[in-house]
Amino acid sequence: MELGMVGLGKMGAGIARRLAKADHRIVGFDSDRSVLGRFAEDGFDAARSIAGLASMLEPPAIVWLMVPAGPAVDETIGSLVDSLSAPATLIDGGNSNYRDTIGRQQRLESLGIGFVDVGTSGGIRGETEGYCLTVGGDPETVEPLEPLFEALAPDRNRGWGHVGPPGAGHFVKMIHNGIEYGMMQALAEGFAVLERKDDFRLDLAKIASIWNEGSVIRSWLLGLAGSVLSRNPTLDGIRASVDDSGEGRWALAEAIDLDVAAPVIMHALVARIQSRHSGAFASKILSALRHEFGGHAAGIDETGGDD
Repeated sequence: MELGMVGLGKMGAGIARRLAKADHRIVGFDSDRSVLGRFAEDGFDAARSIAGLASMLEPPAIVWLMVPAGPAVDETIGSLVDSLSAPATLIDGGNSNYRDTIGRQQRLESLGIGFVDVGTSGGIRGETEGYCLTVGGDPETVEPLEPLFEALAPDRNRGWGHVGPPGAGHFVKMIHNGIEYGMMQALAEGFAVLERKDDFRLDLAKIASIWNEGSVIRSWLLGLAGSVLSRNPTLDGIRASVDDSGEGRWALAEAIDLDVAAPVIMHALVARIQSRHSGAFASKILSALRHEFGGHAAGIDETGGDD
């Protein structure tokens, strides 16, 4: 298949390369010229504008968006609508709010353009290990895209699925990220308690390795924590300030709207906010974990101390 990719950051470029390895043709665009230049140097077709990308795709065009949630998505969609001929299909693989997704799908449907939302998880390792994809959209729009999802997933028959109507893919990913917050927070707090027990002189990386073989808490996140701690046991140079990109807040707001108690997600979000005003070891673990799986800045302080 042929696909346009708008947004060639860590996730977008990884998706493009994985699809190319499965013999799909990729045309890419990014507003950052240096990023676009590296994409072209890797042998991909690179467009210098949205209109240029549209002109390089055979109709009916398929374009995947990996741009920051919010106004950037609407701006990109607006440019694509002006440049593409219907019928066409747009895929939003970012972390958009599902309510925005539903509105976008309705507007685009009236223009003869299909819209599919894909909750994309896997971080910077998805390119080699495969991405987890939760797909939302009308069945007749999603079905022709299945070869793309099969190529991106860890295996063509697992790790992805059509989970519901427009908005459902982003809704499921939003809740996934809320759960992720809670799991990371529990790991971070546990290791903080272990680290504080000075008289036992505990090897945290060794403990993580032991736990990750047969214990009920074995997981990819625990493995990443062990990897971080083996390289940097005291997390020197990592600031204890943890960002949040919004999905945890949306998940918590949704839980409140649905009258569902979600104290773990709430605590995990509050802990991230609180971390911006502290230097706790648990917050350093969280920051390091986000860097490991998502390539997010870990707040490395070149001076070796906390800000």
